[in-house]
Amino acid sequence: MNKNIVKTFALGSLLAFGFSSAQNKPKVVLDNFFNNEKRENKETKVLESSHYTWNDTTNGGFSLLGEIFQKQGAEISTLTTAPSKNDLKNANIYIIVDADIDKEAYGGKANLIDAKSIKNLVKWVEKGGVLVLMSNDKGNSEFEHLNHLAEKFGIHFNEDSYNRVQKREFEQGKVMVPTGNEIFSEQKLYMKEVATISVKSPAKELLSAEGKNIAAIAKLGKGTVFALGDPWCYNEYIDGKKLPADFTNYQGTEEWVKWLLKQVSQK
Repeated sequence: MNKNIVKTFALGSLLAFGFSSAQNKPKVVLDNFFNNEKRENKETKVLESSHYTWNDTTNGGFSLLGEIFQKQGAEISTLTTAPSKNDLKNANIYIIVDADIDKEAYGGKANLIDAKSIKNLVKWVEKGGVLVLMSNDKGNSEFEHLNHLAEKFGIHFNEDSYNRVQKREFEQGKVMVPTGNEIFSEQKLYMKEVATISVKSPAKELLSAEGKNIAAIAKLGKGTVFALGDPWCYNEYIDGKKLPADFTNYQGTEEWVKWLLKQVSQK
């Protein structure tokens, strides 16, 4: 395993898609380079990675998402550098979420998605990799360089913001999933302040908010790309504590994780 990858071993039993041994566990790698936010631990005073990271148990963390992957038989880890060819050999699923703008990045200078990383990721997808791209909305995410990557798959994140929620008016953030969706069962999801997505071949639309497309799927070679204009599955909105009971973000996250892992198993 590359020294830049921080491993977190799966605790869950092997439930999904015939992953029958440790060697066969799908490897889910979360970027912590293009999204490189840090904060000081209040108790230890040590700087820690935060905001959409596996180890972050606060509202903005992905700790619950990591647990869902583990329960489905996956091994999760974090990549703290730009993805090299060797790094990607150790990944079945690679996730970039909320690529930094300067005001968010540690040190005040964002690590932008560069041409070499794009070349490595496109070749990796063609060989069977599963790439997840999740932006934030206008003013809270980097768009130009993210789109340099996304457009290789027919996907373009628009620098806008829909489903804007006023205080606790949660209905303003609803995303209704109709029957027949490729990933999700019919349900009501919550996604607030979402960037819309434009698509062309080989990408296709997946979800809508306020009549605008906000998600896409693309196939390239043996691989798959999933894109969404919001980091929707962080702790605050899947822990069951804040949203009204008719929103089903935890269920939706489980369905999404199973779908991603199924793309790995079909390689």
